[in-house]
Amino acid sequence: MMQNTISRRGFLTALTATAAVGLAGCAAIPDMPVIQVDDNGQPLSPQADVDPAFGSYDAMYAAREDDGYQLPAIPIKRMNKRYLRQIVQDPTGEQPGTIVVDTSNKFLYLVREGGQAIRYGVGIGREGFAWSGRAVIQWKRHWPTWTPPDEMVARQPELVQYSARNGGMQPGLTNPLGARALYIFQNGQDTLYRLHGSPEWWSIGKAVSSGCVRLINQDIIDLYDRVPNKTPILVM
Repeated sequence: MMQNTISRRGFLTALTATAAVGLAGCAAIPDMPVIQVDDNGQPLSPQADVDPAFGSYDAMYAAREDDGYQLPAIPIKRMNKRYLRQIVQDPTGEQPGTIVVDTSNKFLYLVREGGQAIRYGVGIGREGFAWSGRAVIQWKRHWPTWTPPDEMVARQPELVQYSARNGGMQPGLTNPLGARALYIFQNGQDTLYRLHGSPEWWSIGKAVSSGCVRLINQDIIDLYDRVPNKTPILVM
């Protein structure tokens, strides 16, 4: 059985094995508390209250109004706490400011100074849609329009109403890209894959989407506000 966590050495070993695989083709922020972790990178005592200065997990994942849209609260008591946003010791060895997606364990790391990283839970593509490699976040969008690629429309003809020639799906709570999207380019070319929000909180920690990396809407908003365009990203 695959372990749910990775050591720094294990992470770098896996990186060596996958680095040659290319992509295939979806304001000031308060500091976050450091959560103590064990040797496997797991929180020693996952809890609902994170830090009074930052707020509780209930506050982090509460209902909120965003650009005129009312995001519902996330039922965190029904989620595995390991997939909630937290600071951990960085297992990646990457430079601060780098986004690293560990598809095996369903984590996204934003590497910070001082050997730490912000860790978010993610949902990833089903087997057969997986992708890996180094790229950059070329640009970002608030409440983006979703335009399924022609290959997806061919597989799912019911999506033709949202094709590029029909203007895509307009932003909203049911839009598959959610509240934010970060567009991944490799060698100057759009990979057609995104880091994006999703209202389907139950899909976090699972391989369910058609290739893109999805986060809880509250988490993609947090990540969006922390990273600029041209942020390097490694998916493995």
